[in-house]
Amino acid sequence: MPSLKTIFAMVVSIFLIAATATTQPKQVSDSEYLAQALSAAPEAIAKGAAVVRVEANGSMRTLRKGENEFTCMVVGTDKMCNDRNSMEFIDALMKHVPPPNKVGISYMLAGDEGASNTDPYATGKTADNHWIVTGPHIMVFGPPSKTLGYTEAPDPDPNKPYMMWAGTPYEHAMIPIAPAK
Repeated sequence: MPSLKTIFAMVVSIFLIAATATTQPKQVSDSEYLAQALSAAPEAIAKGAAVVRVEANGSMRTLRKGENEFTCMVVGTDKMCNDRNSMEFIDALMKHVPPPNKVGISYMLAGDEGASNTDPYATGKTADNHWIVTGPHIMVFGPPSKTLGYTEAPDPDPNKPYMMWAGTPYEHAMIPIAPAK
């Protein structure tokens, strides 16, 4: 007969599993995840890109090793494929530290579900955080992106190039290649 402590631990575990199942988005298989992540890049890039899966605890698990310096992943609902410098930029953003002084390219050919154009850490749309949804696009990171002359308006036309998070260390160029769906 299991001890009371063991039964309590099992009940707590079942509760946590049930609570997580109702609050987390549906987990897709690794093969579905791989296809979603690779949809972010042009075929020639996707063909040789590494694919990593961001786990619930924030760690990254490699699903496929790469051959071309690009890494594809799904972050929330956004699919992206980043070169090495972009991965360093995104890592700095996540850690709230200054980004590297390097040019980076990131593909998001599936578009995005939206983000604040003024607050890199906003998690949802509010009345004043200038939420913007961009269709398929390319991002250019690093200091040279700031010299492109694109609008820094908080509410730009998402069908034209613009600067996201202007005036922050994480400012970068958004270059749409098709309208949002």
